[in-house]
Amino acid sequence: MRVTRRNIMMGGGALALLAGCGGGGVSMEPSGGLTPDLLPQPNAGYDAWVASFRSRAASRGISAATLDTAFRNAGFLPGVVKRDRSQTEFTRTLEDYFAIAASDEKVSTGRSKLRQYGGLLQEIEGRYGVPPQIVTAVWGMESRYGERRGDIPVVSATSTLAYDGRRADFFESQLMAALRILQRGDTTASQLTGSWAGAMGHTQFIPTTYQDYAVDFRGDGRRDIWSEDPTDGLASTANYLSRSGWQRGEPWGLEVSLPAGFSAGQTGRGVRRSSSEWAAMGVRAAGGGSLPGGTGSILALSGVSGPAFLVFRNYNVILRYNNAEKYGLGVGHLSDRLLGAGPVKASFPPDQYGFTIDERKDLQAQLNRAGYDVGTPDGVFGSKTEAAIRSYQASVGLPVTGEPSRDLLVRLRRG
Repeated sequence: MRVTRRNIMMGGGALALLAGCGGGGVSMEPSGGLTPDLLPQPNAGYDAWVASFRSRAASRGISAATLDTAFRNAGFLPGVVKRDRSQTEFTRTLEDYFAIAASDEKVSTGRSKLRQYGGLLQEIEGRYGVPPQIVTAVWGMESRYGERRGDIPVVSATSTLAYDGRRADFFESQLMAALRILQRGDTTASQLTGSWAGAMGHTQFIPTTYQDYAVDFRGDGRRDIWSEDPTDGLASTANYLSRSGWQRGEPWGLEVSLPAGFSAGQTGRGVRRSSSEWAAMGVRAAGGGSLPGGTGSILALSGVSGPAFLVFRNYNVILRYNNAEKYGLGVGHLSDRLLGAGPVKASFPPDQYGFTIDERKDLQAQLNRAGYDVGTPDGVFGSKTEAAIRSYQASVGLPVTGEPSRDLLVRLRRG
């Protein structure tokens, strides 16, 4: 299966959600610390399922020793089932997405990682043809550069979801692949950890993708994507992108400015033209200079009056990692920022409440000042901001809606 995490979410749909600081957004990155519902709990039905599964695994070449080791401390995790059944398709604007994906902190940390691992990343590029900034951007998007690799035991998570039955075949295949990882000796049962759905390591491979694409870059006999050393994780990501069709030396895309009157019907990946044709239509590189050669499509997810991007074949390869347009643009934009580029040049249109991102940040800052914690203002309205608004509204006798408004911002500014 040529996927990492995208077939986990929403039964195969592309859910790309990022942690949003003050916005309180849902994270696509695994969080640290296990809540009680993510610890094994007695379940007779699960135990019977495991007993049945052991015979199936043995018939497919999994040794009794591997099974004994894998399931010694494994068990039913009710929190995994809860998370699987309560996934929500959060809709973020592209502006919100960029504010999270390429936050000042993420850009600063990513630039530091590029310097720290520059030699390694150059080696990886030499072997697989994927540039350092792209690999590093995926790393940042997936686990905050290794800070959030996940700490839920993969055998427990995948066996729980296989037993639960909503996507039994998919998760049993992940469990079987996880057992093969253990049998091969790439890691130990205690170190085989990841997200609630079994995505693992620095760049969040699911077990079947690990099985097909993970690499032992230094030849030490283990494909280790879990440890503090990100070598195999980063190399495995480059291998995945390379084998998915990455074109060495070609760009992912770039921000462009569109001419007045440009038709929205000319946007989308279904419309492909050569750069010279786009240029003849008045499309220009937003940063100046000429358009790179190639055939590409114009994406304008905020409408033709907002930021627009000319994307090429390598953008489509990024989507093999996560088939969401915003994810692909997020990786591309973050990769550019890591090389020193600034924020997008075009302005985003106001949001549904009529706010610009600076006004959203101001609202969050005013809530903080009034004693209603939203964290660091980032201009992304999420659950934490909503809770703060509700608390403030209740405290001053306003209808409790949790929704921002200009009147609310004015009231907060007045103190």
